[in-house]
Parts: sequence; structure tokens; C-alpha cells
Amino acid sequence: MAFSVLPQLSSRISGNFRTKLILNLISVYILWGSTYLFIHFMTENMPPLYMAGCRLLTAGLILYPYARLTGHSRPTRQQWYSAGLIGVLLLSVANGGMTMAIQYVPTGVAALLAGMLPLFIMVLNWLSFSKVKPTKLALAGLIVGMIGIGLLVKPGGFQATSTESWLGIVIIMFCNLSWATGTLLSGHMKLPTQIISSAVQMLVGGGVLLVVSLLVEPVSLFSISHAPDKAIGALIYLIIFGSLIGFSSFAWLARNAPPQLLSTYAYVNPVVAMLLGWAFAGEALTGQSLLSALIIVAGVLLISLGKKKQKAAV
Repeated sequence: MAFSVLPQLSSRISGNFRTKLILNLISVYILWGSTYLFIHFMTENMPPLYMAGCRLLTAGLILYPYARLTGHSRPTRQQWYSAGLIGVLLLSVANGGMTMAIQYVPTGVAALLAGMLPLFIMVLNWLSFSKVKPTKLALAGLIVGMIGIGLLVKPGGFQATSTESWLGIVIIMFCNLSWATGTLLSGHMKLPTQIISSAVQMLVGGGVLLVVSLLVEPVSLFSISHAPDKAIGALIYLIIFGSLIGFSSFAWLARNAPPQLLSTYAYVNPVVAMLLGWAFAGEALTGQSLLSALIIVAGVLLISLGKKKQKAAV
């Protein structure tokens, strides 16, 4: 009798896991795709590093007590250090840098360039971490992706490729490098449980951003009281949906989903961001920008397929 229940129980567990997997994927696809637009709204009239620091630190101050109250153990000093370092790379540098870059480039362009993250992970892993040469398919994806970027940033690719927009492009490339480093490094460090790790990353990452903001931006700790309603609304959205839900979904997927499936957010986020930027921020969608978007997404897809073949061969 007991044995007859096991297949049903296994099927139920499998079904629950599949549902959780789909919900977390939708969360990362849609919510993270929308964050570019809301970062634009949040920083239209407020300093970017200050608002990014407020967003992440507030999310961490909510998530950490919740995690402790729901039974997750306190991280050790080593785990604080490890998660904090990842938080600086992913959130202080990459997220904070992206918040700055959106001051100089349209949100859809920022999302497209951020979508090249798998390229950075592949090259960095090849040169510094695994020392494993990518497959020919992945290298083809690298070339295709670079062609797409070149088409995007050349004149006519988006509204204007000015000196300021080039600054935004360079910042995003550096953000990709920092995020790729943090992603690869996290697999070699002793981290606490998923939710505690996310909370510590937000606390440290947001805290560092706030300190830097107080040093370089014309703000005080209480400048948030002067923020317009639109900025406050966008900040609340980003805290709840971008950080607490979106980042936690990404962290869950990073630990439970196949890497090839997780990497698909890099194809979807730019499409969501470009459509939202066009619909709500008046950003232009030129034929050249749409073509470059398709080429970049194709490049990222080839890289992911190349990784899959490499793992199958191993």
C-alpha cells in the first residue's frame, strides 16, 4: 500500500517544483525586464546612487529579519564576508552602475547591452576560472553578439550616440564584467542559505552604495523626503518587485534551475524593457535598433547552446 503512494507523491513533488520553477522564471522575465523603466522613473529627478542605495538597503532590512524569524540561521563571519563580497560585485558595482548608466542611454538599449552578460561569463570563465575553451558554437555566438552591439551603437542604432551615451555604454560593459565576476565567484565561496545570502548581499551592497552616494552626490541621509511622488512610487515598486521578489527568484533559480534555462532571462529582459520604454518613456524603436536586438539575442542564444553542447561532451 505504501509503495502504491510513492509514484503519486513523486509526481506531486515534481509538479510543485515545476510550478515553482515557472513562477520564478516569469518573475525574472517580467519583473527584471520592467526594472529598467522604473529605474528611469526613480532617478529622473533624484541622484542615481542615492536612490539605488535606498532601494537595496531597504529591501535588505526587510528580508533579513524575515529570514531570521522564519528559522534561517544567522550567517557566520565567513558567510557574511562571502555574501557581502558578492553583494558589492552584483549590487554596489553592477546594479549601482546600471542605475547611473540609465541616465545616459535609453532603458531598452541598457537592457540589450546588459543582455550580453552570458558573453562576459563565457569569456571570463575561459580566461580566469575553468580555463576551458568555449565550443565553436559559443565562439560564433560571441562574434554574432559583438556584431549586434556594433550595429546598436553606430549612428542610427538608437536616438543619439553622443559622448554621454558612450559613457553609459562603457559603464554597462563594466557592470557586466562585475556581475559575471560575482556570478562565477559565488560558486567558489561558502555562502549561507539562499534567502539569508540575498539579504546580506542587499544590506552590504546597498550600504556601500549609500556611503558612496553621501561622499560624491549632493545628498544627505534624509534627501528621500524631498523626492517627488513618481520617484517614491518607482522606488517602492523596485524594492518589492525588483529586489525582494525578482532578486530572490533569480537566487532560487541559480541554485535549482539548469544554467541554460536560467540564462534565457537574458533574451527576454531586453524585449520587455524595449517595449516598456517605447510604450511609457517615449523611447524610439528604429529598424536598426530592432535588427541589432535580434542579432544580440541570437548571439546570446548561440552562446547558451554552445555551453549545453560543451557540458554534454564532458
